Amino acid sequence: MSRLFEPFAMGGHELANRIAMAPLTRSRARPGNVPSDLAPLYYSQRAETGLIVTEGTAISPSAIGYLDVPGLWTTEQLEAWKPVTKAVHDRGGVIFTQLWHVGRVSHVSTQPDRAAPVSSTARIAADSQAFGLRDDGMAALVDVSKPRALTTEEVRGVTEDFVNAARNAIEAGFDGIELHGANGYLIEQFLNPNVNDRTDAYRGDTLEGRTRFLLETLDAVIAAIGAERTAVRLSPYGQLFDNPVYPEIEETYLYLADEFSRRGIAYVHLMDQSTRGSSGTPADFLAKFRAHFKGSLILAGGMTRERAEEMIDTNIIDIAAFGEPFIANPDLVARLRNRWPIERSDHAIHYGGGARGYTDFPEYSAEGVSA
Repeated sequence: MSRLFEPFAMGGHELANRIAMAPLTRSRARPGNVPSDLAPLYYSQRAETGLIVTEGTAISPSAIGYLDVPGLWTTEQLEAWKPVTKAVHDRGGVIFTQLWHVGRVSHVSTQPDRAAPVSSTARIAADSQAFGLRDDGMAALVDVSKPRALTTEEVRGVTEDFVNAARNAIEAGFDGIELHGANGYLIEQFLNPNVNDRTDAYRGDTLEGRTRFLLETLDAVIAAIGAERTAVRLSPYGQLFDNPVYPEIEETYLYLADEFSRRGIAYVHLMDQSTRGSSGTPADFLAKFRAHFKGSLILAGGMTRERAEEMIDTNIIDIAAFGEPFIANPDLVARLRNRWPIERSDHAIHYGGGARGYTDFPEYSAEGVSA
């Protein structure tokens, strides 16, 4: 049998296979950023995968840059996640939640009292949009608003917001959390020296400064819930939301790989953004990262069964993450295993709405065969 479909021990977590469901924003939360009543069914339909990582989940009201995303800072939100984790566990699945702060990739319409979004910088993200409200009140993609740079003390406050959300996640029954440090959002706004123009301890022109926010947050979360329940997602060569490449990329991320190894975290989840218009992750970089990080390594972005098997067989990665294919294929693991057809999803119904395009996709069936 292909190693892709074999069980895998990810730290203290026993996975049924080496396939992960990558985070997928679906914008179906109820008022108050409470997870949808359909979320337990949505996630349990996909629980055959070895690891589920939920959609990005906001850690505070100011962390939001997209309408109708779920949160984990209130009791009501926490309670609404409990049926989700139970439904996945009842099917033998493992589920982490991705904790998210968008930073400057936001619009005043999604912020408390229409305040400016916060970031490592006061510079606006060029050519970037968030999912907010137009002047006429209609939901749409809108140009991001000018951010405000966090004060030094406020940076530490955001770390506490991550810790609070992590504690809530464990109380809600999640097996762990993934810090969203990828795709041009807040953590990456600190990591990228072309974005981070600070002059304090979190300054972007030194290695220690630009990595300080992530590592301090990681340490605080580990102290609260344990290293085996803590993970990180990164996109080293990504350029989303005005995050240009810089000469120190390899130095920055290999330093982080060493630091993650020392802490013994559950996994690192790398995102290759080549399918989203950014530079691809060089193969030699992946090999170098693998040499520096001793824990479980996940890769997402343009994944296929063939690519996943090759990278796992050559020990470049441990787990292959699939994102969009899980939308229209709740039984994606079975489809990959049996080489059944993989359906394409309709982008028009990815965000917002109800059951249509969310929980109404059938499992594969053919004459005499049912997934």
